[in-house]
Amino acid sequence: MDTSRKTINVVAALIREGKRVFATARGYGNYKGWWEFPGGKVEPGESPEDALVREIREELDSEISIDEYISTIEYDYPEFHLSMRCYWCSLISGDLVLKEAEDAKWLDFDTIDSVKWLPADITLIDEIKKRMA
Repeated sequence: MDTSRKTINVVAALIREGKRVFATARGYGNYKGWWEFPGGKVEPGESPEDALVREIREELDSEISIDEYISTIEYDYPEFHLSMRCYWCSLISGDLVLKEAEDAKWLDFDTIDSVKWLPADITLIDEIKKRMA
């Protein structure tokens, strides 16, 4: 890991419903149209869990419960280093309204490979498939 590069700390929610997981397509930036798990940046002084609940509220107008920590993905993008804490989550309330993403879908074992994942997010797919199997 190149320590001279900026590190961005983010959190991601793998929102489960049965054997499906929720994913969103980015609506902006260099990776517009690529798929990811919803979440966002951790603000200074905020715990990762609080950040995740806040981000899902802001991005999807929904409330989640954080069920289980999965892992932290470390990934070097050309512009920065990403440190992404990932959690299994459940939807408590809300309709997952897209406020920032351009698209969203529930994916299952057979469809999870059908979208173009962001490089950091794709590293979670094998773990997800194990859970879905």
